[in-house]
Amino acid sequence: MPSDSSSLPESALARLGHTLYKSALVRREDETITDPRGQPIGWLLDTRTPMLDGEVFEEAGGVLAERLRARGITQVAGFGYGAFPLVCSVLTHGTPERPFKGGFIRERRKAYGRRRLVEGPLDRNRPIALMDDILNSGRSAARAVSLLRSDGFRVAGVVTLFNFTWSGGRARLEGDGLWVESLLELNLREGARATGVSGDTSGDHA
Repeated sequence: MPSDSSSLPESALARLGHTLYKSALVRREDETITDPRGQPIGWLLDTRTPMLDGEVFEEAGGVLAERLRARGITQVAGFGYGAFPLVCSVLTHGTPERPFKGGFIRERRKAYGRRRLVEGPLDRNRPIALMDDILNSGRSAARAVSLLRSDGFRVAGVVTLFNFTWSGGRARLEGDGLWVESLLELNLREGARATGVSGDTSGDHA
């Protein structure tokens, strides 16, 4: 369970966690969903649904921003569509004294224009946290960290909405010297548990 560095009371964190989980959860009985190979799966979490809702965006961004400040981080970067709303939500919670800076990571360096790999006003002399919506195997996050490092950035840690505790992604990243902070810890056998959230997570996930 992640440590609570937010000023939100436990009941408010539980409500936020419940909202995120319930809004993101898509079941096969509700619509056809598949894995990357096109095979049917039982469920998935689409975090873009809650994080592109203005009210949830604002509240989640506040919690994430406080946790980043507690670690002395004021720069964040995201890799992929699921991470982009997280980056933006954090940026809205900067202060004049301690503003946040954000960036987006490309799959490969742009071949024209400014030819950047990482877009945004990030400072290579300051530590940065990677924002990711879901931590599963950790391969995608490790790829993003590698891209940031190849462009001269010092990555301190990874912040996610959901961590699938059964997949070993946290151990993979921590083994690379990164700290990992997740808003919601999901356990396949016990159901979804995070700040009081519970739910049935039976089924597969891409």
